[in-house]
Amino acid sequence: MSECNHDCGSCSANCESRTVDKSEFLEALNPASSVKKVIGVVSGKGGVGKSLVTSMMAVSMNRKGRKTAILDADITGPSIPMAFGIGNEGVMTSPDGKLMLPARSMEGVEIMSANLLLDKDTDPVIWRGPVIAGAVKQFWSETLWQDIDYMFVDMPPGTGDVPLTVFQSLPVDGIIIVTSPQELVSMIVAKAVNMAKKMDIPIVGIVENMSYLECPDCKKRISVFGEGHVEEVAKEHGIQVLAQIPIDPMIAQMVDAGRVEYLDMPWFGHAVEIVGAL
Repeated sequence: MSECNHDCGSCSANCESRTVDKSEFLEALNPASSVKKVIGVVSGKGGVGKSLVTSMMAVSMNRKGRKTAILDADITGPSIPMAFGIGNEGVMTSPDGKLMLPARSMEGVEIMSANLLLDKDTDPVIWRGPVIAGAVKQFWSETLWQDIDYMFVDMPPGTGDVPLTVFQSLPVDGIIIVTSPQELVSMIVAKAVNMAKKMDIPIVGIVENMSYLECPDCKKRISVFGEGHVEEVAKEHGIQVLAQIPIDPMIAQMVDAGRVEYLDMPWFGHAVEIVGAL
């Protein structure tokens, strides 16, 4: 091993002398803000529906009378504002001009996303990793989050800069892993589980998206992508399945129309119960 430079914050080695106080890396929330619980929504790969699950969890908890917020940490692929019907009208600031004000959905979910800062929602965000990580920290510390009970953080896929920044800089109370019913699910979930364990982050459970298709006539469940393995994978890692979301054209239609808040979500009862108990 090379000589230690005593900079544990930039070192991935798990040496015996490593004694890191996690709190020293946390980004301070501004004094005017209050966030009680922070839940990260993660996956080992893209395209499985993290933003959908993030939106649905925030909406479901909001319906239970909890004040919820979404920090869209998927800086280069933000999609949260569209799901809630929020355009890129720009970000307002507090009266003193020091803090950004989150956008507010029709039902009261507070949202901060890179798309709110762009001239056009189709403009690409072409930033390097450190700049993206810095934006995530700013969304946390330089936004006025008032009396938030549950903040859900929509993260980009994988185990790179942004998930690492969120885990180190935000006081994450737990993560929800999102997956789909494919043979790769075991490896994908394992990556997310192992990162959470290395970062000492509790795992709330797994949500399987695109789990099945329900026949509109006979109500039989059809496994379009084959039989899922989420139950056995969850058991293997000692975590629980929070929800299984079906393939339903109505979900896509409502999200595309910016009306995710008015979508019926009967599959999230158990998830809401577990998250509400944190």
